[in-house]
Amino acid sequence: MSTISQQLIAVKSQITLAASQAEREHDQIKLLAVSKTKPAADVKAAYQAGQRQFGENYVQEGVDKILALASDPDIIEPVEWHFIGPLQSNKTRLVAEHFDWVQSIDRDKIAQRLNDQRPAELPPLNVCLQVNISGEATKSGTTLSQVVDLASQVNTLPRLKLRGIMAIPAKTSDQTALNNSFQQLHQLYLQLQRNYPSMDTLSMGMTGDMQAAILAGSTMVRVGTAIFGARDYQN
Repeated sequence: MSTISQQLIAVKSQITLAASQAEREHDQIKLLAVSKTKPAADVKAAYQAGQRQFGENYVQEGVDKILALASDPDIIEPVEWHFIGPLQSNKTRLVAEHFDWVQSIDRDKIAQRLNDQRPAELPPLNVCLQVNISGEATKSGTTLSQVVDLASQVNTLPRLKLRGIMAIPAKTSDQTALNNSFQQLHQLYLQLQRNYPSMDTLSMGMTGDMQAAILAGSTMVRVGTAIFGARDYQN
């Protein structure tokens, strides 16, 4: 058994335990394996261990892996690709053409471009709105006060399907502050869900805080380091 296989098993066990503590079923929480900076071979190893959903932060790197796996005869079942990084206007076409999900929509311009550039032969692009819950100047995401209007705008675009919200709370050792951020996001998710029945995804929680996120109602955790190991940003 490969190291990636073992680490996937460990992460899934943590998700099951956290779900039990939250009195939820473990299959209510999806695992997104974040493979940024990792080679396609690592993605394939995770696929062979049963993982089917992968997240990428960099457009060209992600597209290269999508194409590599698509041409691999060992990859038989569909792989679901999520773009989760900041998205610039000049990169929207590549994302619209190759990814299944975009979790990082934070303004109407990006949403409109993705809608216009989504190929007609593909199903609508699943999207989440990224919320800058901590108000960090260095972090992408719309504000709490703007997200309701952005949801309304995105919902009118026929080539996009509004699926939920995503957020990355500020790193903190203050567990109470972190829990408050997660609870705030959960309340926002429930508020939006009442108006948009297609919303079924609250994407929050990563390697270091997924237990707290699941306890607060997360339906998708984005885990990279715990599955693939430390990232090498020099490559």
